[in-house]
Amino acid sequence: MTLRPEQQQVLEYFEQKGRRLPAAQIRERVGAALAALEEALAGVGAAEARRRPLAGEWTIHEVVDHLVETHRPSLGELRDLLAGRRPAGPPVPASLQSADPMARSWPALLAELRSLHAEALAALAGASDALATAARAPLVMVINAREPDGRLVPISWIEELDWKAYAVAAFRLHALDHLNQVKKTRGAA
Repeated sequence: MTLRPEQQQVLEYFEQKGRRLPAAQIRERVGAALAALEEALAGVGAAEARRRPLAGEWTIHEVVDHLVETHRPSLGELRDLLAGRRPAGPPVPASLQSADPMARSWPALLAELRSLHAEALAALAGASDALATAARAPLVMVINAREPDGRLVPISWIEELDWKAYAVAAFRLHALDHLNQVKKTRGAA
């Protein structure tokens, strides 16, 4: 498969900001992203979380439901990688949501997200630079790429990642991506 330049950039990012970084920096960077997301969500009330100011976009409530539904299995996959095992099963779907994203109460959803974040950081706290493992997890990568005519189009593929790159992708970058979505939604309200 021939990779587009945008895909090559993503892979280089994972090499430089994942595999090559010390475990302490991975923990710090993941922790900072999760804290920034939680801080932004702390100022959102239940009514605001349910509003849909942008047609065709998720509400903040739906974003958090998506984060909970994806971080839950991602945490299991991260734990497998840290134990030197390849996670069983297929990769976590990119746009996973619960059967009824708006059914859970906003406080309960936020509490579960914080709990999952704490568990991810606890798992990473036990990782060290001495952890060298050949275990890889498949992760669905989705990026936007510009076509020659200027249109942005989504590109997706599955990439096999080690524990460092996986932590960066599944937790840090995922949190930052949805933090920007929350900010955009709040700005449009």
